[in-house]
Amino acid sequence: MLQNPLLFLLRAAQIYPDKIALAHPDAKYPVVYTFAVWAQRIQNLAYSLIRAGIKPGDRVAVISPNSPMMADACHGVLAARAILTPINTRLKPQEVHYILDHSGASLILIDEEYLPLIAGSERPRIVCKDTGTSDDPYEEFLSDGRCYSQERGWAGLDVEPDENAGALLCYTSGTTGRPKGVLTTLRGTYLAAIGNAFEGRIDKESTYLWILPMFHAGGWTFPWSNTFAFATQITQRTVNYPQIWKHFLHSKVTHYCGAPTVQIGIVNDPSAKKLTKPISAIIAGAAPTAHLLGALEGIGIKPIHVYGLTLPQTYGPFTRGYDQLFWTKMTLEQRSKLIARQGHSFATAEGVRVAEIRDDDQIVDVPRDGKTVGEIITRGNLVMKEYFRDPEATTKAFRGGYFHSGDLAVMHPDGSIAVVDRSKDIIISGGENASSLAIEQGKHSCLTIHPHVLEVSVVARAHPVWGERPMAFVTIHPEHVSRWSGRLDEFVKNLMEHAKTRLSGFARPEWVEVVPELPKTSTGKILKTELRRRAAKL
Repeated sequence: MLQNPLLFLLRAAQIYPDKIALAHPDAKYPVVYTFAVWAQRIQNLAYSLIRAGIKPGDRVAVISPNSPMMADACHGVLAARAILTPINTRLKPQEVHYILDHSGASLILIDEEYLPLIAGSERPRIVCKDTGTSDDPYEEFLSDGRCYSQERGWAGLDVEPDENAGALLCYTSGTTGRPKGVLTTLRGTYLAAIGNAFEGRIDKESTYLWILPMFHAGGWTFPWSNTFAFATQITQRTVNYPQIWKHFLHSKVTHYCGAPTVQIGIVNDPSAKKLTKPISAIIAGAAPTAHLLGALEGIGIKPIHVYGLTLPQTYGPFTRGYDQLFWTKMTLEQRSKLIARQGHSFATAEGVRVAEIRDDDQIVDVPRDGKTVGEIITRGNLVMKEYFRDPEATTKAFRGGYFHSGDLAVMHPDGSIAVVDRSKDIIISGGENASSLAIEQGKHSCLTIHPHVLEVSVVARAHPVWGERPMAFVTIHPEHVSRWSGRLDEFVKNLMEHAKTRLSGFARPEWVEVVPELPKTSTGKILKTELRRRAAKL
């Protein structure tokens, strides 16, 4: 059987042609498409791309927020046998130009709002005004494709016969140098999509709300998970918390994805209230703290904690923490420590290992003692094909035949893994290794359990005696901002006293800076690279 995620959409259009597939209700011109209508639009897009000269293996760049065009492209580009290259709308023009050049994109599908990102580029582009009306340039592009097809339908489009052909080409933000491209395959996308649907319990009764940007690692392959499951999708251009709550309360939403920082925004929005029907939140980027876990469960949101590399070297999530029956007898604090683990591999992924990699590339698994630290490595179904046009980086990433994540973890006796930090986020202070993650939210939730702390992120800062010491950047919970207004020095002193009872001297923050907000990626993940820059200037 050919493993191509495009087939999910064709199957959905055949089995549930009149079911709502895609809704875009919050735009000036709202649109709703059934699976049959949406499949026709995607077919039109594929024909128009071919008419524009797109050949198998060509890269088609997409610069767009969550919108019908973005959702169309996830399927239509594959239908044209090309490689989807979604570009982060928050990048700077010079980074976008580099990605366009490095990827060799033949065509750009771009939302009108983001035209300044490609100013000066002479690459062909199709502009979308996100109106859905016949005079929209993107809609005209689709109409041209329909005419070009001469009503040959799907039979006139060759399905890519090689399931190991490229599907997506996603790039890093470039925060640590030139953006790096990750090439994934049709087969991997197919299996990752099925894994997400199964692990998230998404089915034809589900309604998925797009909060995670589709341009971020291909939306963790959820564009295809939803078509596989016959689920309805709702797109919204921005992360707007009152708007999110409007959909939670009135649009029958059952699932969404988001980092813990996004969850914090959701539970603290004035619109938040107890839900009459539960919603599943697929959480990645960091583990939910006990406080956040309690807040989510208190309003009827069930956290599903997953883990993966979202560039996407592992297509997004490939492990999750699986609920256990005995958890129901535990306190929230006890349960949060287990939910915070990255858990076990997805049903469609190969087993994950935590190992030490020796100089001769020999791989030695760490003991299952929950203490010995090693690197998370994996291989198989849910691992990228390569770093695009970078054989040296590809070879380095696959030393010993396994993909090396760069994440440090322990393996527990039950075979579940728990991340202790990124290798680059370990702080070496006076010869002692301090984990920034443990300082932020370790087993005692060290800084995050302070009742007035909303978020915290810890990075290394140079120290004349100890080499490095931890520096914490902290935001205060909105309910307590007025209390500490004009008295931030007292708050910092209070937090430092709190840390003394919970952290060893080498792991205790030497400096604390209160900030109005933490810098974040488009998915709400804290940008430690930016915080390191700030710390380096102090």
